[in-house]
Amino acid sequence: MLIELRFHGRGGQGAVTAANILASAAVLEGKYAQAFPYFGAERRGAPVEAYARISDRPIQRHSQVREPDIVVILDPEIPKLVDVTRGLKPDGVIVFNGVNSPVEGGSWRAWCVNATKIARELGLVVSGWPVVNTAMLGALVRATGLLKLESVEKAILEYFSGKGEIGKLNALAARRAYEEASACSG
Repeated sequence: MLIELRFHGRGGQGAVTAANILASAAVLEGKYAQAFPYFGAERRGAPVEAYARISDRPIQRHSQVREPDIVVILDPEIPKLVDVTRGLKPDGVIVFNGVNSPVEGGSWRAWCVNATKIARELGLVVSGWPVVNTAMLGALVRATGLLKLESVEKAILEYFSGKGEIGKLNALAARRAYEEASACSG
């Protein structure tokens, strides 16, 4: 079964890295995966999309994800700028960084986690920006059961290998978000 994901964030929040780590975690579980970015203006703070696909069979598609099963929103303000539900399948899932979902309507399931708070508390801040990507991966796993949390933690540690404690802090962010994520309302 092919699962397609779209990540929405701003440059510097780690949406592209999140997609890459997710794909690595899927491969660790013996699945097929791909991840790739889509950039508009390539600068810190500009809206960014990244995509991932996970399947139990080889993936033949190599295009943008236009009808995602899952949408992950790293920045709480992005829904004011971008239609984050564009193409989202009716039975899809939205994983939102915040305490309430800002999107209304639709038959999708919405999950929330305060990833910004988690990132700040763990010191995952770069140039004043909380980097919420790994926390959002933990929430994604909780909301969907798509992968095992342990696989995501291992992929995070591998991604940040050789960078001291930063890998452990990011894996902890994923675990905390997994534990704190819950269904939210619009």
